[in-house]
Amino acid sequence: MGGKFTEDHEIFRRTLRNFCENELAPHAQEWERDEIFPRWVFNRFGEMGFFGIRYPEDVGGSGLDYWYTVVYAEDLPRCRTGGLPMAMMVQSEMATPIIDKVGTKEQREEFLAPAIRGEKIAALGVTEPNAGSDVARIRTTAKRDGDDYLINGSKTFITNGTRADFITLAVKTRPEEGFHGVSVFLVPTNLPGYTVTRKLKKMGNHSSDTAEIHLDNVRVPGRYLLGEENSGFYYIMQNFQGERLIGAISALAGAELTLLKTIDYCQQREVFGRPISKFQVNRHKIVDMATKIEAARQLNYHCADLYNQDVNCVKEISMAKIFAGELAIEVAHHCVQLHGGYGYMDEYDVSRAYRDSRLITIGGGTSEVMKEIISKLMNL
Repeated sequence: MGGKFTEDHEIFRRTLRNFCENELAPHAQEWERDEIFPRWVFNRFGEMGFFGIRYPEDVGGSGLDYWYTVVYAEDLPRCRTGGLPMAMMVQSEMATPIIDKVGTKEQREEFLAPAIRGEKIAALGVTEPNAGSDVARIRTTAKRDGDDYLINGSKTFITNGTRADFITLAVKTRPEEGFHGVSVFLVPTNLPGYTVTRKLKKMGNHSSDTAEIHLDNVRVPGRYLLGEENSGFYYIMQNFQGERLIGAISALAGAELTLLKTIDYCQQREVFGRPISKFQVNRHKIVDMATKIEAARQLNYHCADLYNQDVNCVKEISMAKIFAGELAIEVAHHCVQLHGGYGYMDEYDVSRAYRDSRLITIGGGTSEVMKEIISKLMNL
């Protein structure tokens, strides 16, 4: 299997898997139809300690190594929907790591600790209508006004955005200085001037809510500035590495689940008097997918090992995100085909996997952006 998993990691895996399969998976169709899952899921994740596995004990976490986070990402897809794992990952792996790294004691107590307990829902606000992977182009501004900042601008594609209690927000504090003028704030969503302008309809990941937000002269206390003013770009770039790795691991886990379900289907479904898995063209296709999945897993584990040791692995993580993301799409495509007409029906998980898988090569940096990063690191 690879990876540096101990028996304790596997005990955690069994606990998480049991939780996903018994408490979450039975609701998958309902939550996909409703295009949101209930808030109690956040509460349960907090109660089970899932949000805090990587965080220190002084904020209610468990202080465990990164391989527990790998297990977390690998087994969450067993809830049978891509949207819910994405929302949970935003809570624990995208919106809150910056608070842990550079937040003050007061910020950690007010925002990180309740997020770990599942009492406050977190969102990450970086993308804007005219700025995605190019973070230096964001236009949302924060201007000093006494001891406060006035924030103005809009953000889009915000996971958890319709109901977040706070958002970790990237803004420009020196608009004329490009990436040197980016800062990050913790913004409670109940402040006057903060508005959810609309809930977005998506191709997939339906069970996760996604929103556009607008900030109109939102007065944010200076104490909510995360880290140093104008250093936000570096915090975000660091944060992206964890986000991209966790995305690669989760995408691959979802692809493997889709393949396993497809193998089961192919062994049971008969055409012309024999299971479709007995046709060479089909079983060779399955073998090709299984081989690529194993290769992607080893790349993911290599990245996780480097990341766990705080080794600079931007190139490797970018490669892993491309490989796992493109593979997830490929696997979903072939598995729908192997299901035939049933693969086109919503009652089969494979159709949902086909829709959900399309996000990973876009979110957190497109495959094209990843290739540009890699090429620069290769001095091309």
